[in-house]
Amino acid sequence: MSNQSDQVQGHAQSVSSIVAGKVGQQAEVAHGMVAIAGVHGVLAPFAYPQEQITRALGAMLSPDGAHVELVEKIHAATGVRSRTLALELADYPELDDFGAANDVFIRVGLDLGEQAIRGALDKAGLSAEDVDLVVSTSVTGIAAPSLEARLVPRLGLRADVKRMPIFGLGCVAGVAGIARVRDYLLGDPDGVAVLLSVELCSLTLQHADASMANVVASGLFGDGAAAVVMVGAARAQRMGITGPRVLASRARMYPDTQQTMGWEIGASGFRIVLSPDVPAVVAQYLEADVIDFLSDQHLKVGDISRFVAHPGGPKVLEAMQDALGLDDGELAVTWRSLARIGNLSSASVLHVLADTMEGRDGAPTPEPGTPGLMMAMGPGFCAELVLLSW
Repeated sequence: MSNQSDQVQGHAQSVSSIVAGKVGQQAEVAHGMVAIAGVHGVLAPFAYPQEQITRALGAMLSPDGAHVELVEKIHAATGVRSRTLALELADYPELDDFGAANDVFIRVGLDLGEQAIRGALDKAGLSAEDVDLVVSTSVTGIAAPSLEARLVPRLGLRADVKRMPIFGLGCVAGVAGIARVRDYLLGDPDGVAVLLSVELCSLTLQHADASMANVVASGLFGDGAAAVVMVGAARAQRMGITGPRVLASRARMYPDTQQTMGWEIGASGFRIVLSPDVPAVVAQYLEADVIDFLSDQHLKVGDISRFVAHPGGPKVLEAMQDALGLDDGELAVTWRSLARIGNLSSASVLHVLADTMEGRDGAPTPEPGTPGLMMAMGPGFCAELVLLSW
């Protein structure tokens, strides 16, 4: 029993040492250090300033004009300056049923998914034939065959590629997807896996619905996609991958919160469930969860060099900052992403990851070997945390 305890303690110390940059590539392979080889985000084809979207959607959500002032007020409070959409604004009133909206989801989603995966593979220096597993996630449309299946011939993926489509995780799926891909690659050190997120949130907006949840969603969410290429430890060593290592993950479900976020799905499509209690749930649980998770890796919040947080909205980000004792600068990349493109559901945190890795918007790139933390929350209600070593 003591030998097993010593092995567990030794593994934890090795993870901590790798975070601190004290262990070389041989130890990475021995302890399963999965690497992120490439991240690429893409945006939907039609870009608009927030004010133009507000005018168009205000008329759609409130045809009689009774709630236009509310729409304007809520949109202004989101902190979003611009967004990209799957369609031109003038086309949205024509999407009068679920089937029409979902047809657009498949058509545009395939184009964006193809661009995202090709871009991520290019950054990783890999080809479509190298890919062993594709995990796809979305919560804004449905397809069977799923999007990644339809992309196999378009991308030239192998006929024996393994697929894992995920539906229902919502905003948390970007971080959860990285965690689940890591789990797979721990068992396949030579493997290559792709995580694809496609979210076309604008297609879920309900016509003539001025409920607070629908109005908030109409002002906060945008459309886009992102892909992450990850490789097992042996392949990372052989290729000399310098991208961040994915060291550990943790998932948390919260009691009595199933009605906090999600969808009511009916004849008109996806009607959003979005409770104003989300910031309160963050405030109640996030601090203890992060402290416990980092403590198990012999780290503290103050050790984290970069936070990669999902841009859930101003109140959610403020609750994250308060819970963890962070200042605006420590979530600056996330705040800028929110302003520039809005909340892209599961794709958003992957855009923030790409921005962080590439030093976009003037933010310095992380120092190699320093720890980073990805975090997001979503339907369930739940949280996912992923520890990185830059």
